[in-house]
Amino acid sequence: EKLFETGALDVYLVPIQMKKNRPANLLTVLAHKEDLEKLAAIILTESTTFGLRSYTTSKILLKREQITVETRYGPISVKTGYFGGGPSTIAPEYEDCKKAAREKSAPLKAVYAEALKIAGQQLSRADQSSHT
Repeated sequence: EKLFETGALDVYLVPIQMKKNRPANLLTVLAHKEDLEKLAAIILTESTTFGLRSYTTSKILLKREQITVETRYGPISVKTGYFGGGPSTIAPEYEDCKKAAREKSAPLKAVYAEALKIAGQQLSRADQSSHT
């Protein structure tokens, strides 16, 4: 939580085996370079580690658009990623789906599937109208 509050974009743990078959966890923190010192301070003071490694990497992003679709469970935000001129990834917002599922006493996967289907239909109609 402290890492996220300090600017981490993502944080995750992976169980690993160290030398002599000792169990351990690999902590990975994705962040902007300018947050490295603050995040390192948290890791070094809040964990048992004696050091950490940092790596610079790059990221390739899809062009993104956010739409809202109306479902029988209520409005759901949907992210759409574009590559090569058309949509390549469509993803309903998990938190919106979770909230709607809870409020409507519906399965989360049903809410997600409906939002995905409606978004796909809307994007297909929009794509067809742009080609006519």
